[in-house]
Amino acid sequence: MAAQSAERLPIRKAVLLGMLPSKLSYAERFQLARETGFAQIEARTVADPEEAERIRQAADDAKVRIHSVMNSDHWQYPLSSADAEVVGRSMRAMETSLRNAKLWGADTVLLVPAVVDARTSYRDAWSRSQRQIRQLIPLAAELKVIIAVEEVWNKFLLSPLEFARYVDEFESPWVRAYFDVGNVGIWGYPHDWIRTLGQRIVKLHFKDFQFKVDPATRKRVAEFVALREGEVDWKEIHRALAEIGYRGSATVELPGGDRPYLEEVSRRFDLILSGA
Repeated sequence: MAAQSAERLPIRKAVLLGMLPSKLSYAERFQLARETGFAQIEARTVADPEEAERIRQAADDAKVRIHSVMNSDHWQYPLSSADAEVVGRSMRAMETSLRNAKLWGADTVLLVPAVVDARTSYRDAWSRSQRQIRQLIPLAAELKVIIAVEEVWNKFLLSPLEFARYVDEFESPWVRAYFDVGNVGIWGYPHDWIRTLGQRIVKLHFKDFQFKVDPATRKRVAEFVALREGEVDWKEIHRALAEIGYRGSATVELPGGDRPYLEEVSRRFDLILSGA
């Protein structure tokens, strides 16, 4: 008997606003997203109220939902810093991001919670970032916007068990996980993380990497490649997402391009969702 084909995942396709051609107006960018197969957008923090309003109007006119806001400043000004001024700037950016989300109708703000470096220990990154995020939870609850912490190449949250524990310690429905499928490939297996995090996952990033060894440093490095051309096992990702019953949004996070490029990204995205 022939094997049954995989069912399409009930996931909404999104694209980063930054992947759309910057030479276009916001109205033209949102329309292009819709025409190339994306029903949703992830935008970045916008401090200027007039610009934020233009973005809202463009999304409404194109009938393309802004589902998430990617917070700014969390790399340069991490919540894990020992410098109160740095942390203050990061907190203000998060407050702006949460209010952007409310204005735009997004239900989530992506946050890189901490950065471990030569001056910041893992333990301090954990405790300092949690302390600041707890101060943001009342505003998140008031606005009904989830703070979604993401695992990135910041030497922090290096296993799915740690990621799950970090989220669980908040004991709040307003702090969940933003899982990036590509980011963990350098040290783990995305399907394992998905199954471990389970219902903690509120949003997804889709990207693909090819990992190589830098001959100069002998370190394993990654370079962006087109979806389904890297080392991510997308069929296993499909199975894991089906198992946990994920039904939210997934945003493709790749370099930007023109209409034909975006159409090809959208086509590959559809193949992933179909389990091809």
